Amino acid sequence: MFKKLIAESMGKSPWLFHINAGSCNGCDIELVSVLTPRYDAERLGFKLAGSPRHADIVVVTGPVTTQSLPRVLRAISQVPEPRCIVTMGSCPQSGNVFKGSYSVAGPLSKYVHVDVDVAGCAPKPQAVIDGLALATKILKEKREAK
Repeated sequence: MFKKLIAESMGKSPWLFHINAGSCNGCDIELVSVLTPRYDAERLGFKLAGSPRHADIVVVTGPVTTQSLPRVLRAISQVPEPRCIVTMGSCPQSGNVFKGSYSVAGPLSKYVHVDVDVAGCAPKPQAVIDGLALATKILKEKREAK
């Protein structure tokens, strides 16, 4: 009985952990603006978690630099399973204008499975909310399959 209640409540309020992997802060600002009263993604249950151990969804921004790569992978590994990984912006998906740079380790999908890609440089708030809603749906499916 309690397991069912906990599972239902967890599905309605996913916590996000944001990782900046070397971005220009454009995507970071858009993610924070989505949580403010103007777009109010918190009404859908999204909250930022202070620790990866409390998160359900990981949001990665930036072109994943060689210096940030081990830290990003360590933070992602600390998020309990089942988890959902979201890349936000063009940088973690392809490297964008930084592609080919000596300091860019490449797209995040080379190192971990990415569930949702939110495209754009920087993505619009509506696209961010759509991506997070899709991540919540995927997370729910992963929990049911477990």
